[in-house]
Amino acid sequence: MYGIKNCDTIKKAQNWLKQQDIEFNFHDYRKDGIEKDWLTAACKQLGWESVLNKRGTTYRQLSDEVKSNLNEEVAIEQMLLAPAMIKRPILSVNDELILGFKADQYQARFEK
Repeated sequence: MYGIKNCDTIKKAQNWLKQQDIEFNFHDYRKDGIEKDWLTAACKQLGWESVLNKRGTTYRQLSDEVKSNLNEEVAIEQMLLAPAMIKRPILSVNDELILGFKADQYQARFEK
C-alpha cells in the first residue's frame, strides 16, 4: 500500500485489511520517497488524471500556468515534487494497482 501515513483514507484501508487478516506493507511517500519509474508505471496503468489528486490544497496552490499546461509528464513531475498530490491509497496486489479505498472494491479483489 502506497500513501501518506496521516491520511484518513489510508487509515480506513489499513483497518479494513487488518480486519480481514490481510498482511500488507506500507510505503509512505513522504518518509520513504517515491521513484519516478514506479509513479510513471502507476500513471500508465491507472491514468495520470486519476492518480493526480486535484481536490487537495497542494494541487490548488499550483500556479494557473502549471495547471493550464498539465499533461502526463508535467503531472508526474509535480507529484514527485509534492507527493501529497498523489491520490491515495494505491494498493498493489500481484502487479495490479487499485486506486483509492472502497470496501466493496477491496472485497471483490480479495475474493479472487
